[in-house]
Amino acid sequence: MQYWMMKSEPDEVSIDDVMSAKGKTVPWFGVRNYQARNFMRDAMKVGDGVLFYHSSCPEPGIAGIAEVASGPYPDATQFDPESHYYDAKATQEQPRWISVDVKGVRKTRLLSLAEMRTLPQLEDMVVLKKGSRLSITPVTPAQWKHVMALLKGD
Repeated sequence: MQYWMMKSEPDEVSIDDVMSAKGKTVPWFGVRNYQARNFMRDAMKVGDGVLFYHSSCPEPGIAGIAEVASGPYPDATQFDPESHYYDAKATQEQPRWISVDVKGVRKTRLLSLAEMRTLPQLEDMVVLKKGSRLSITPVTPAQWKHVMALLKGD
């Protein structure tokens, strides 16, 4: 089993949106970075743990726990000319972008980015590295365990 941090802008898809979705499951769409795409395509497996992170908001941080709920499949938004995520170079025969489904496990208290920065156990977390902007990053088992301990009972 692997662990991931997946960032979403809450006005696009929030942890509340996930928890209120049918089956508490939503497609993870709109990833337009090759490294993040490759994580979804090549490394993520059904059942992997996800730290659901709210980004580009007044107080960014981990807002919930989720899990990968599907294997990779073509992101439909790449084919939609009306979508912000449209990619004219993508075709049905050769899609460029990938989605996976994510299932909400539980909403937690917000473990803010500011709080995360104070925790020595998380100092090597990719999201805390200067210049890190990837929307999907690996989380080590030790980091996962520490976050789970912090959010136990929330």
